[in-house]
Amino acid sequence: QVQLVESGGGLVQAGGSLRLSCAASLRTFSRANMGWFRQAPGKEREFVAGVMWSGSLYYADSVKGRFTISRDNGKSTVFLQMNSLQPEDTAVYYCAARVASTVLPAFQSHDMDYWGKGTLVTVSS
Repeated sequence: QVQLVESGGGLVQAGGSLRLSCAASLRTFSRANMGWFRQAPGKEREFVAGVMWSGSLYYADSVKGRFTISRDNGKSTVFLQMNSLQPEDTAVYYCAARVASTVLPAFQSHDMDYWGKGTLVTVSS
């Protein structure tokens, strides 16, 4: 049973920072591509950032320069450092894993095999 458990969400003022963590119970974590997605109220879920098993990084344009994704294979954990947060970053943030066909980058929602339950990030103005 694969589990992805997010933590680190909360309430922060605009301009502030948060660090999200996602602990994965995934034996093949080091070979998985990991991603962060978010869903704001009334909007569809969207890609935020991804890290491939190789270490290659991908970001949505809206977060480039502000968010940093990283992974610790020894701890089977992926992180999302979020700086300069803005009210439009308010959303539930989800961690996801892709364990099959990981050679090429694929970070659409339908590409991911496992999902966490999400953690809420609220940015006040």
